Amino acid sequence: MFKTILVPTDASDSAQRALMLALELAKKFASQIVLLHVVYTPEAMGYTLSEGISVPQEEISIYGREVLTVALNGIDTDIAIEKKQIPGHPAATILEVIKNEQIDLVIMGNRGYGTLTGSLLGSVSQRVLSKAECPVMIVK
Repeated sequence: MFKTILVPTDASDSAQRALMLALELAKKFASQIVLLHVVYTPEAMGYTLSEGISVPQEEISIYGREVLTVALNGIDTDIAIEKKQIPGHPAATILEVIKNEQIDLVIMGNRGYGTLTGSLLGSVSQRVLSKAECPVMIVK
């Protein structure tokens, strides 16, 4: 039924609850999980950093790996979990992964660490819920 389940994460509490639910469903349906962390970058919103200021890609990659490590900390499972980190705008990147990876179900938290961004732009989960071409489960 759900061959591939996408779980976007920022390692927040609601994202962790979403991952735990995804693991339960993956076990029941023999699914694989794609655990995705979108590394939000200013360029994703059309902003550029001031001249002379840059964030090396390696630092961005280290941060993304740390989020994925924290998300999986203490989880011992035989379920196939593919870890991905992609720089960009969270909602747009999640929607792109849904389309390109043939995702059957998305399970995500209702609120992550991006409180300010959420209040200015609308929540990532709301955007994914309204535009995804597959079922989306939002976990509180």
